[in-house]
Amino acid sequence: MTGTDPVLRALAHPLRLRMLNLMWPGPMSAAELARELDISHALSSQHLRRLAAAGLVELAEERARRGGRERRYRTIRGTPLSDQHEGTALLAEAMARTLADRAARRTPDTEGVTVDAELWVDPQTWNTARLRLAELAADLHTAAQPPHATGTIPIAVTMLAFPVQPPTAHTDTR
Repeated sequence: MTGTDPVLRALAHPLRLRMLNLMWPGPMSAAELARELDISHALSSQHLRRLAAAGLVELAEERARRGGRERRYRTIRGTPLSDQHEGTALLAEAMARTLADRAARRTPDTEGVTVDAELWVDPQTWNTARLRLAELAADLHTAAQPPHATGTIPIAVTMLAFPVQPPTAHTDTR
């Protein structure tokens, strides 16, 4: 992983992906993240440092709390994950682990959407679909509330859509 982009390296851990999602609606401290994720404060702080070093989170506020200082961080919006070409496999692996964790927590007897597709479409159809998917993701992120906010439910969305090279006769499809 020595040549891998630092952003992708930071995202290679499913816990850090969850932290970014939790901080999307508003700032959270290492202690708040630790409680929400059921991990130690030290581990939460360590992951926050990795995210900050990669430029994925920033210090939003610092306030007095119980005789000390509490630092609250927020996700930096507009992080261009969609523009990452090198390391796509690494990002997909982290997202797959996150998806498996989320699927195990799916609320029984609820409706969802499941899609797995490798299709051939014209470039205009692809571009239109790509823009609609990006708009849908933006709408959900705009509507995101802090964890456990009154009147909200937790949802999970995992999306990675991109053009692929045609398979060869020897492509392994395990």
